[in-house]
Amino acid sequence: MHAAHHTPTAALASRRTSRSSRAPGDTPARSRGGDSSGAAPASLDQAPPAVGKVHLVGAGPGDPELLTLRAARLIANAKAVVYDHLVGDAIVDLIPPTARRVYAGKEAGNHALPQHAINQLLVDLAREGLDVVRLKGGDPFIFGRGGEEMQAVQAAGIRCEIVPGITAAAGAASCTGIPLTHREHAQTLVFATGHLKDGTVDLDWPALARPRQTLVIYMGLGALEAICTQLIAHGLPATTPAAVIHAATTPAQCGVHSTLADLPNDVRERGIRAPALIMVGEVISIDPGMLLTQTLATTA
Repeated sequence: MHAAHHTPTAALASRRTSRSSRAPGDTPARSRGGDSSGAAPASLDQAPPAVGKVHLVGAGPGDPELLTLRAARLIANAKAVVYDHLVGDAIVDLIPPTARRVYAGKEAGNHALPQHAINQLLVDLAREGLDVVRLKGGDPFIFGRGGEEMQAVQAAGIRCEIVPGITAAAGAASCTGIPLTHREHAQTLVFATGHLKDGTVDLDWPALARPRQTLVIYMGLGALEAICTQLIAHGLPATTPAAVIHAATTPAQCGVHSTLADLPNDVRERGIRAPALIMVGEVISIDPGMLLTQTLATTA
């Protein structure tokens, strides 16, 4: 099997900047009116800034060339950007250096900002008169908490626009050659999360273990062994083809093609780590050789 690499274009590389190293929520200093000599502040009857708008923007699976045109335009003109851990580095590099940027990433056991604080941040930035780009990996409405953020913004009386993005499952399918649906193998496609709000993996196992469907589990790598055990216990053969794909569409992409019974051990041996998708179903057997099998040393 051969590695597939995605190299940012020269135009993107020339705009490369480092991720913000400031503390979460810290933004560049802004003029507040007046100066250190004690000059009078702006008139108190000056009209307040118009309330801005929040754009919940899907950044896609990581490759900047998979951004929608709408997403690319909003990023290029952004005045304030709140971005997630799963937004690809090459896409973060597209944020203008003049934009206020806030890292609000969520990794296992390490949240830069809790969700309620992110919701309030979006509202506060918009009330300052800024049009806010809330940049989320994949699609905002597919395991991206976009629905929660939309509700919070709209409850505050602020306009909200949803900009869809290519979800990670579609990105992983395109760069591995594994189809998500197939007339002979999978007439149903199911997306599930492997990390529930209460920290459990109490999923609808009978529904997920049905034959002739493709199952894609987001954020489930930490519970991989339990997931495979439950799927087998609820009827899927232990020999059912399965795969784990890390960082699909990015230069760090790697993965392993296995069976339900062997997948947890194979993932450990190959050193595959999050972010990763779990794919289960007969369509995995169609793998044309594009699925990567690199080890941890390749992705470190």
